[in-house]
Amino acid sequence: MAQQRNRVRIIGGKYRRRLLPFPDVDGLRPTPDRVRETVFNWLADRVENADCLDLFAGSGAMGFEAASRGARKVVLVEKSRTALQCLRDSKTLLAAAEVQLHSGAAEDYLARSAERFDLIFLDPPYALTLLPALLPKVGRMLKAGGCIYIESDRPEQFTGWRVLKEGKAGAVRFALLAAESSE
Repeated sequence: MAQQRNRVRIIGGKYRRRLLPFPDVDGLRPTPDRVRETVFNWLADRVENADCLDLFAGSGAMGFEAASRGARKVVLVEKSRTALQCLRDSKTLLAAAEVQLHSGAAEDYLARSAERFDLIFLDPPYALTLLPALLPKVGRMLKAGGCIYIESDRPEQFTGWRVLKEGKAGAVRFALLAAESSE
């Protein structure tokens, strides 16, 4: 079971101040509160009634935050069985009917799903350096006018994408991207 120190706090919305446990899983590092607060301030006019995808859900911090702030649907994809069980427990604790859980690798979800989303959270484990390979695949799932949140530990350049907003907190670099042809 997750230890007391492994908790993430929902910052705003209907689940505000709720603490959600997450397990010790290699590569799992919840987006820090300060970063989430900044990102959701950027997304204030986009998240309500949005369809969201959190492709590497981990602790569920980004997805549950989106649900808390009025997203219509939030799909959490997670391959770790341990992390997925914590996500199930958190969904039950919050009675978050708008949250859907999918077990398996992000790449498998991308290959089999035809869903489209307004917001996509793309924060793979840093060591895997998956962002450049995943962005074209994720881009086809983005609704017109939608955006993608990325998080990385290095500066990245992505052909075909426009940076709407970007920030840095410690070693974490984060940005909102839109397809160059949108907006």
